[in-house]
Amino acid sequence: MPLEDGDPVRQRGQQVNNEVSRARDALLQGTPAPDGSRMEAMAEGWEPGPALGDGDVMPRGASQRAGRHEEALMAELSELVQKVVKSSSWWERHGVDISILACSFLLLPAGFLCLRSAQAIHFLAGVLTLGVVHHTLTVKGSHLASHNALTESKSWGKVWAIFFIELCSAFTVEQATYNHVKIHHGYTNVIGLGDSSTWKLPFLNRYIYMFIAPLAVPIITPLVALDLLRNVEWKAALRTLCCMFLGLYCHYWLLLHVSGFQSPWSALLCMLLTRSLLAHPYIHVNIFQHIGLPMFAADRKPKRIHLMSLGVLNLPRNALLDWSFGHSLISCHVEHHLFPSLSDNMCLKIKPIVSQYLKQKKLPYNEDTYISRLQLFLQRYEELMVHAPPITELVGIQ
Repeated sequence: MPLEDGDPVRQRGQQVNNEVSRARDALLQGTPAPDGSRMEAMAEGWEPGPALGDGDVMPRGASQRAGRHEEALMAELSELVQKVVKSSSWWERHGVDISILACSFLLLPAGFLCLRSAQAIHFLAGVLTLGVVHHTLTVKGSHLASHNALTESKSWGKVWAIFFIELCSAFTVEQATYNHVKIHHGYTNVIGLGDSSTWKLPFLNRYIYMFIAPLAVPIITPLVALDLLRNVEWKAALRTLCCMFLGLYCHYWLLLHVSGFQSPWSALLCMLLTRSLLAHPYIHVNIFQHIGLPMFAADRKPKRIHLMSLGVLNLPRNALLDWSFGHSLISCHVEHHLFPSLSDNMCLKIKPIVSQYLKQKKLPYNEDTYISRLQLFLQRYEELMVHAPPITELVGIQ
């Protein structure tokens, strides 16, 4: 990513978004959130320190005090959230999201039967139904299962993870959990680890990546899973292969014998259509909420509360995406990264507490619209999706 004229270290990120500058000009030396995003961020309590050069190191005493302050903030917020969780019923903690997944299963027969109709409106209704159900099970279900947020039992959590991730999504549990939970959540926006670079395909131009490539997600996903199976034990690999085959074949069989497709190719085409119905927002959401925000070096990343408040962004609520992807991936992504074991409904419930606390402590709380982020990525695609991001450094706390 190109730097400003002058000293390449001390002038990193001088082009600060006007709407985010109040939140970060005292915090950061690096590239802030891109221009055009309408993110709420407050950081009046931060005082600027000297720019850090390549060989500069913060005084140990100041660094330790800053670390203790950050840990105290996270502990205080965790206590507030824990009180809400403890006072919530099982229905609020798990029941709401389980009910959404159960309703999706109940809609499957209607979707397959609608595809039998010769009338275009009924056939289209079947495609839409199966497409939404598929993404609800594979995105919302798999995401919650990977964090063991569907149940408080680790044993049942493992069962649900295998069901949603391997049977429904045609992926591998071990690699999904490692890459998403251990790496992405453990090192959010850390260069070379959780920086969302796996979503980048620099050889594609902006329009192909944003509007055409998502259609290939149903094909790419199992192929990537097969490649990753080299990194797991043979027993787990065999289980994954069996589950992937069973899930894909069941979908294909139901289209032939329930929906009445006469040609194998027409059934496969319908599988691709339904499985890619919401692939575009799936890809977009995954890049909108992290890429373009501050990125950190592994040896200089801030403590958890600042890492998540700076490097994560919420999108507005959307009925379709809230149902299919879950609140934790749409309007409560900041809350999810701070408390990843909570269900979608609980993330929504603690959202007012988290947003109020971060703003009260003069910490960023990033929000932007889907359309605004889409326009931004189309305008600055090469900067955001092709070139390597600059490293952001926190300067200090007053």
